[in-house]
Amino acid sequence: MSGRHDTAATLPWMREGTAHLLAVVDKLGDDDLTVSSALPGWTRAHVIGHVARNAEALTRLANWARTGAETPMYADREQRSAEIERSAALPPATLRDDLLRTSAMLDDGLAELTTEQWQAEVRSALGRAIPAAEVPWMRIREVWLHAVDLDADATMDDLPSGVVDLLLDDVTVALSAKDGCPALDLVATDRERSWHLGGADATETVTATAADLAGRLTGRIPAPNRLVLPRWL
Repeated sequence: MSGRHDTAATLPWMREGTAHLLAVVDKLGDDDLTVSSALPGWTRAHVIGHVARNAEALTRLANWARTGAETPMYADREQRSAEIERSAALPPATLRDDLLRTSAMLDDGLAELTTEQWQAEVRSALGRAIPAAEVPWMRIREVWLHAVDLDADATMDDLPSGVVDLLLDDVTVALSAKDGCPALDLVATDRERSWHLGGADATETVTATAADLAGRLTGRIPAPNRLVLPRWL
């Protein structure tokens, strides 16, 4: 079983990340929600609304795995965008409750899955066939990274070390498959391992903490101008 399908590890990380995100949101005043986030064109309310809608979308995948009835994450990109805009316009108290409610709904939906149902094939929003066991990992990326995107004191250093390592495993593979990906060796100063980016021999070595490397690859920490990376997701 690959790391991102190991629910014994990913479910606790998902729940820890959800609690972390909720704590970050709780510290924000209502007026703070209208402030721009670290994501271009989105306020903090947009980020929170997106995370709530993502919980609903992933719950649909959990239901798909449990019942066998196909329930895609979203009908299309237009639906997803429209739902986020509507969510961002909700009154602050309603938006906060929405985030809490949908997060709990997803947790409950995943808790119902049997060992066999965890292996049921569903599809990501990009149409990739995946086992339901990958859903907690998908949610982990959402809650931990979007907590950083709220630009409210949460940082990549908050992520558990296991999440950082698995994120680097995931992102390096995804980026390496894209056109224009540079060939780099990534050396973590706080790990006894490294990662490779790109399909060729490395032309350069990048050295930083594992959390900083993950932040650079996912766009949460600015990379040096000479290192132009493709978009991860």
